[in-house]
Amino acid sequence: MWYGLLDISDKEFQDISRLVYKRFGIYLTDKKVTLVKGRLNKLIREKGYTSFSQYYKAVTDDTSGVELLGLVDKISTNHTYFYREKDHCAALRGTILPETLDGIPGRDLKELRIWCAGCASGEEAYTLAIELLEFAQRENLPLSGKIILATDISLSALEAAVQERFPFKKKFHMIFCRNVMIYFDKLTKDRLAEQFSEMLYPGGHLFIGHSESLGRDSSAFEYRQPALYKKRGGVTTWKRLTYVLTLDAEIPETNGVDVSAQADIICRSWGFFLFRL
Repeated sequence: MWYGLLDISDKEFQDISRLVYKRFGIYLTDKKVTLVKGRLNKLIREKGYTSFSQYYKAVTDDTSGVELLGLVDKISTNHTYFYREKDHCAALRGTILPETLDGIPGRDLKELRIWCAGCASGEEAYTLAIELLEFAQRENLPLSGKIILATDISLSALEAAVQERFPFKKKFHMIFCRNVMIYFDKLTKDRLAEQFSEMLYPGGHLFIGHSESLGRDSSAFEYRQPALYKKRGGVTTWKRLTYVLTLDAEIPETNGVDVSAQADIICRSWGFFLFRL
């Protein structure tokens, strides 16, 4: 039996860092050595390994993907709380929701689609649900159906928030991806922004964290206010979409994965839960 924290060598950290980046797009700089060491030590001890190298080999040898999910679950940060970014909530209720609803035929809230990416244990998604319910009451509009899609890379966080599982078959009017892209490098951020743009209706809105930025020269989005962007291409309109967005917990194969495809991997591998209002 051993006690205390296991040390992690430079090679061990680089191996884990490269694996996490390749599979999930999370960019662990050398400044994250202490974080990785601290978060993985307990897991390594519980599994009976005596070194980070042993644990890394177990993760890469596991073809089921279970060990990889356990790794990213420990590495990811799931900090969240209700009504985070209050200016976003104010913009949502005062401007974005009314504008978006005006672009939906019949002002039918059942056709509204919102994606909450990186939802952690669900407080942000539940905040959006509260805002929607209060908005519907103020506008005297019926509210029902599957409206909010909430996703996260951490399965333990989702277990605290999970409701139901369904794929979405329409684009989104709003995507909330706040304090997620800070973990990615520029290439992955740009690719993810492109993916979000493709998944939004023209005129749809992207909410990000206040420590993040797309840059005001983005070709896909126009700046509206700090941490809030609008997809270029006119007002939001409703239409059928033949592309089926596949979101599941299956982990893609490691071999041959290209860095430019990281955003696709992130979108496809994050588990999700769905609100039924």
